[in-house]
Amino acid sequence: MTNDNKRSGSTFDRRHLLQAGLAAAFAAPLGALGAQAFAPRGIAPGVDLSEFPLCRTASDAPALTGAPRKLKLSWNAGAVCLAPVPVAIEHGFFQKHNLDVELVNYSGSTDQLLEAIATGKSDAGLGMALRWLKPLEQGFDVKIAAGTHGGCMRVLSRTDSGVSKLADLKGKIVAVGDLAGPDKNFFSIQLAKLGIDPVRDVDWRAYPGNLLNVAVEKGEVQAFLSSDPLAYLWLKDTQYKEVASNLDGEYREKSCCILGLRGSLVREEPQVARAITQALLDAAMFTSQNSAVAAKSFQPYAPKAATLADIEGMVRYHTHHHHPVGDVLKRELKAYADDLKSVQVFKPSTDTAKFAERIYVDVFAV
Repeated sequence: MTNDNKRSGSTFDRRHLLQAGLAAAFAAPLGALGAQAFAPRGIAPGVDLSEFPLCRTASDAPALTGAPRKLKLSWNAGAVCLAPVPVAIEHGFFQKHNLDVELVNYSGSTDQLLEAIATGKSDAGLGMALRWLKPLEQGFDVKIAAGTHGGCMRVLSRTDSGVSKLADLKGKIVAVGDLAGPDKNFFSIQLAKLGIDPVRDVDWRAYPGNLLNVAVEKGEVQAFLSSDPLAYLWLKDTQYKEVASNLDGEYREKSCCILGLRGSLVREEPQVARAITQALLDAAMFTSQNSAVAAKSFQPYAPKAATLADIEGMVRYHTHHHHPVGDVLKRELKAYADDLKSVQVFKPSTDTAKFAERIYVDVFAV
């Protein structure tokens, strides 16, 4: 299935998600970047809400009053799936909600990131659900306010290999950038659903993320896991093919990346928590509707090998129209927790319904 077919095959959009519920690597060491590092082009003229009619009430909520509220937002500046973040600054979405947001490029461990958010060193952060959920089981004071998109992870192999579908990984050696990474967790879950034991039936080998393709070229592995922008750029070479992605099957309509907020921010300043969430969702909708504009906003963070057309292709591939909140988000979090139990990442005793209830927040219910 082509990328465009995956996108056009969507049967749900934010309208459906809000009716049900409201009634994100390639790290570029850019350090900390504040909003002042950008030249905003003024308040965005808005998003075409005809596509998402139930967004209008939330999006048109009164902005915070007084001086712009300063916030720190942690992100991985090299993750092209987070293109809505520079869009939100460059096109005035944070400004519209009276926010002065400083971007912090965070490349440390997930535990360190969640601790930074929980302790107020950062006010919010963006990351991958399958990387965050296990650490959140430990009780960090971080609340998940929204999913942001789907489509970050892929399985690649050589075109001439015998690997053409996920089930073909049984008995194979597969290269990964991180043995505890979200892509390994995700595809392990999918293998388990196919009746393949991801621990005994697949030999996972760790390699540096930017050398995964070298491992398959040397014949040391038969496939490898990667995410955009590297995966997308490697697929431009005809010697590689995509075997599977996290937009296959039921996961086409699930978010892989999430927005987490400092728990004390949610409790003490719920309108601020709502404002930053809405600004990012507005920017995600804008990105979905204006892929070329969004690509240009993200271009300063992209690898030099990526052309503007490449970035636009990646932006279109990622499902920025899908960003669940409320009950829909809670159900997705529970489903992922159930999946992680199935591959022994979560403890068998974990009550996934209570877990999802504890870690999520509906900022639009205030």
